[in-house]
Amino acid sequence: MHALIAFAAAFLAGAINSVAGGGTLISVPTLVWLGIPAINANATSTIALLPGSLGGVFGYRRELAVADPRLFALIAPSLIGGLTGAILLHVTPADVFERIIPALILFATILFMAQEPIQRRFNLAAMHHSRSHWLSWTMVFQLVVGIYGGYFGAGIGIMMLAALSLMGHTDIHQMNGVKNLLAVCVNGIAAFYLAFTGLVFWPDAGLMAVGAIAGGVLGAGAARRLGRRAVRRIVVVIGFSMSLAMFLRL
Repeated sequence: MHALIAFAAAFLAGAINSVAGGGTLISVPTLVWLGIPAINANATSTIALLPGSLGGVFGYRRELAVADPRLFALIAPSLIGGLTGAILLHVTPADVFERIIPALILFATILFMAQEPIQRRFNLAAMHHSRSHWLSWTMVFQLVVGIYGGYFGAGIGIMMLAALSLMGHTDIHQMNGVKNLLAVCVNGIAAFYLAFTGLVFWPDAGLMAVGAIAGGVLGAGAARRLGRRAVRRIVVVIGFSMSLAMFLRL
């Protein structure tokens, strides 16, 4: 039953990530409910969902080929931030992380819910600023996103899309391609570091990686039939419910 629930959670997370993002809001709390300590659940989820992210980058390869070359400068702060966040996770005492994680899930859920208003707001602001002017600020912002992403991860896609909008980018497919690439940099280096820390529950991570890939491939079709808005609502309800349940457990 443990294996079945872990696989199903990863399948759902993979499907959600392919359409709306926010899959971590499903995978981490599910692992915690299955009895895995929160800090180990987070590390295990980071590794389990990475293969699905790589698929997302491949899916947007055409858009990445014609993206503004200056955006690839954001890879450096993504890598530095992701590694820093993973190190912070490793040195955080497990009991402290148990108390922090409900707040992190609540923050990520609110951020997810606010994605569209944030993008509309920044798209208006973007008309008045040059991309060059904003690149240096976006580098600093991306470092912060990377640290948060390496530490917890849910909601980084929303933060990055907002930053790209602020730089004046309006092609959502190109922005998604860049966001996916940077997310792989953040999560990839975090996963590489966490793999050597002893925090990862490998049987669950391997099983969930298969589930996440299957969810990304098969679940995306079902999620698209439901519609982006319906999927977003489901993620928000699950995020708030799991955050509340974890607050009550403290």
